[in-house]
Amino acid sequence: MTPEQYVQDKAAKSGSSFYYAFLFLPPPRRAAITAFYAFCREVDDVVDETQDTGVAATKLAWWRKEAASAFAGQPQHPVMKALMPHCAPFDIRLEHLMAVIEGCQMDLEQTRYLDYPGLQRYCHLVAGIVGEVAARIFGQEDAQTTAYAHKLGQAMQLTNIIRDVGDDARRGRIYLPVSELQQFDVKAHEILKRDRPWGYSERFTALMKFQAERAHRLYDEAFALLPEADRKPQKPGMMMANIYRALLREIEAENFQVLHQRISLTPLRKLWIAMRTNWRGR
Repeated sequence: MTPEQYVQDKAAKSGSSFYYAFLFLPPPRRAAITAFYAFCREVDDVVDETQDTGVAATKLAWWRKEAASAFAGQPQHPVMKALMPHCAPFDIRLEHLMAVIEGCQMDLEQTRYLDYPGLQRYCHLVAGIVGEVAARIFGQEDAQTTAYAHKLGQAMQLTNIIRDVGDDARRGRIYLPVSELQQFDVKAHEILKRDRPWGYSERFTALMKFQAERAHRLYDEAFALLPEADRKPQKPGMMMANIYRALLREIEAENFQVLHQRISLTPLRKLWIAMRTNWRGR
C-alpha cells in the first residue's frame, strides 16, 4: 500500500463529514487535505483508542518526533510521507502539526474545563488550527480568511462536543465548562451515568440549548468574517460547516438526547448538503 493509498483509506473509513467536502476539490488540493486529515485522525485516535494514558502519551511523543523528522527530510510513517510533498506548496508548517498534537495531549491531562475560555484554548488547538491549514489548502487569498477559519473550527468543535456528550462521558470526560454546569445546576454525575435512567432533565436541556445557541452564533460570526474574494475557493469549508450545522439542528430537533446515543446524519444527506452548497456557493 502506498502512502497515498494509506491516507485515502484512513480518510474514507473515518466516515467524517469532512470527507464529503474533499470530493469537490481538484486532485492536488484533495491529496493535500486528505493527507493532513489522516494525520489529524492518527493522533486523535491515539487518545480515543488507547486506554492506558501512559501508552498514549508515549505514542504522542513518538508523533512529535516523527513530525520533526519529517520536516527535516526523513519521514517514516506513511501519513507523513503522503503529507510532506504538500507542505511547501500550501504553507503547512511543523508548528501546525505540533499544535494539533498538543490539543490531543490536553485530552490525556485534562478531563474537565473550568470555564469557556479554557475550553476555547482546546478548541483552538484541535479545530481552529485545523481550519487554518484547511483554508490554505482550499486556496486562501485574503489574510482575513484565517480569522474565519479559526472561528468556524471552533463552531464545528462545539458541535462535536454537543453531539458527543454521552460518548465522552463514557471515557470519563466532560467538555462542557464546569462554570456552566453550575449555572444550570447540572451535576457531573448526571452526565457520567452509564445506565438508565439517563441524566436528562429540564436543567440539562437548558444547558444544551445554551451550548447550541453559542455554536450557532459562532457559525454566523465565521461566515461574516469570510472575505468575498475567498468565498469561491473556501466552498469546501462551507460544505463542512453546513453539514455540521445540519447535524446541530438535528440534535436540537431530538431535544438533545445525546447521553445514550450518538445522533448523526446519513452519508446520503451529507453528500446532498455538500452538493447543494457547491451549487449555491454558500
